[in-house]
Amino acid sequence: MTAGIIAETESNQTRWRLRLGLILFVVGFLSPLLIPLVTASELPTKWKAVISTCLAVGIPELFSVVAIAIMGKPGYNHIKARFFAFLKKHGPEDKVSPTRYRIGLVMFILPILFGWLAPYVPTIIPGYDLQGLIVNIIGDTMLISSFFILGGDFWDKIHSLFVYGSTAKFPEPSSI
Repeated sequence: MTAGIIAETESNQTRWRLRLGLILFVVGFLSPLLIPLVTASELPTKWKAVISTCLAVGIPELFSVVAIAIMGKPGYNHIKARFFAFLKKHGPEDKVSPTRYRIGLVMFILPILFGWLAPYVPTIIPGYDLQGLIVNIIGDTMLISSFFILGGDFWDKIHSLFVYGSTAKFPEPSSI
């Protein structure tokens, strides 16, 4: 009888700790969204700088450590397993069609090319001097979305750039 009560109490405590840890994770990672509110406030400039820096750099990391400490290793492993299962289910396909691959390559190369050329020749992008931030956000979005369009095999190619012993293996040309 007491073993069942103890197990039920531990289960409730584990659920409570898991939920609190998850809330702290989310709050910590969303804390940089408060920076515009801080900069718009009437606080002195030095205080705004310190608080904004803490919201961007210190608080997300601190909340992550506290959340992991509250959840414990089993809770953290549970959250991590669910997160990676979600990514695997909704992530990019491994193999994509040649057309999709070519479109993804264009989306991958254009932002890099424009980002490299824009400081030298700002006139190649019409309105860049007036709307530079918007153009850069569009380029970053295009670059990030190209990874999902290019598929999982492209992720492996990018990963191999950072592995010292990796080599390229080209497919044999098909005889027609």
